Amino acid sequence: MRTITVSRYVTPLREGGSMPAVVEGDDLGLYVLKFRGAGQGVRALLAEMIAGGIARALGLPVPEIVLAQLDPALAQTEPDPEIQDLIRASDGLNVGLDYLSGAANFDPAVDSVTDDFASRLVWFDTFVGNVDRTARNTNLLVWHRNPWLIDHGAALTFHHAWNGTVALPAKPFAPIADHVLLSRATALAAVDAELAARLTPEVLQGILAEVPDEFLVLAGVDHADDPLAAPASHRQAYADYFAARLAGRQTWLQGAIDARG
Repeated sequence: MRTITVSRYVTPLREGGSMPAVVEGDDLGLYVLKFRGAGQGVRALLAEMIAGGIARALGLPVPEIVLAQLDPALAQTEPDPEIQDLIRASDGLNVGLDYLSGAANFDPAVDSVTDDFASRLVWFDTFVGNVDRTARNTNLLVWHRNPWLIDHGAALTFHHAWNGTVALPAKPFAPIADHVLLSRATALAAVDAELAARLTPEVLQGILAEVPDEFLVLAGVDHADDPLAAPASHRQAYADYFAARLAGRQTWLQGAIDARG
């Protein structure tokens, strides 16, 4: 995964609850920056990286994810005190996504996707526990006439209150009932075997290996006596969870199928 240095704060994206921003990198590219000092903090960045990596492994379109080094001195050029505070609170590594210039928000009343795409997306969102793909907030963009997945900071809901183990990893994901494309996901059973086969232990370990130790250390604060205390065991806890979720997927997959009615 590439690392860029943020050279300029361009504009806030105030439609996002955590107020991400468009920034320019030292490579002259534009990125949507997710701040470690915002909202759910570093766990939202972990979800962005891990869920985004899983989506890509499943063949779903996600903008390039980069690590972004942020200097708090950039706050000095911003007149808005809220933005100043956010930049200062996000000193160090953050997460950026390639900015898709000219992209439009996906509108389910206007934009169409295939049932196959909808099924793959619903499978993915059920697997990673993504609560934020509803008709109200699709977190899908249309770019060059194709759908793109964005904003996975609300995925991996289990990791906001865990000690490295999850009691029921195969539990159906009830929020999938509100998924914007659930009605089009007619091929969930048909795509299941292919998608599960893509997520080998090696693939998942590779995704987790890209997560900086720094993020895992911050997320593991106050976990001195459980697997989240050290980066290596923290990564393994995620790997164990995903392995167990895959092993029990018939339960949560049937839950998604049943939610279609």
